[in-house]
Amino acid sequence: MKKFIVACLSLTILSQSAFAWGVTGHRVVGLVAQKHLKKSVNRKVNAVLGQNSLAEVSNWMDDIKSDTLYNHTHDWHWVTIPQGQTYEQSKKNPKGDIVMKINELVATLKAGNLQPAQEEEYLKYLVHLVGDFHQPLHVGDRDDQGGNRVRVTWFGENSNLHRVWDSDMIEHKNLSYSDLAGFLDEPSKAQIKQWQAMSTLDWAAVSQSHLPQVYTLPADGKLGYRYSYLNFNTVQTCLMQAGIHLAGLLEEIYG
Repeated sequence: MKKFIVACLSLTILSQSAFAWGVTGHRVVGLVAQKHLKKSVNRKVNAVLGQNSLAEVSNWMDDIKSDTLYNHTHDWHWVTIPQGQTYEQSKKNPKGDIVMKINELVATLKAGNLQPAQEEEYLKYLVHLVGDFHQPLHVGDRDDQGGNRVRVTWFGENSNLHRVWDSDMIEHKNLSYSDLAGFLDEPSKAQIKQWQAMSTLDWAAVSQSHLPQVYTLPADGKLGYRYSYLNFNTVQTCLMQAGIHLAGLLEEIYG
């Protein structure tokens, strides 16, 4: 029985450490991206995905965590770049990381010559990982499992810092993903062009630039209205940037 309990706890920690944005956040990223695609690219993407929208497939990579055939993808959701180091200087995970895999997926999809089922799977990976990449704690800079080891309470309920950024702040707004996407500030054409010109390493730096703010916590670890007030605008900006970044990559691949 003790072994069973330990195994369950280990699975819980693993699943929490690998999820980002939760269902709602990932769907927002997919919807934003779809709205910023050219019609010709949109048609191609829809065809690859079997007429499913980007929002519909955005959580597929989290859904498959229960399938042991995909165990090799668990470490693709995150990267740790220690403070004072660049990604190039950091120790690489032999199982892969989010920077490495996004670059590989884009290159492979651009090259083409994939079987339809494989292309669909690779595209689903990309949709999800770009969303993960813009959740600051998935580009961590310290040894705390992307904030999973930072125990806090959220309106009196036990939580952790990673979960607060994944879903607690978003779900507290009680909005559908389409409502939340509609509430995001629309960037200018110049801003979109600038964001889409950024490399994955540039985006990693942007994600890490939010970490001082993320880790500014009250001494008692009790989070609620004030923490949300100070940080939710950043959540919204990250979601919008993720959608714009994803749209840019899809235009690059299928345009």
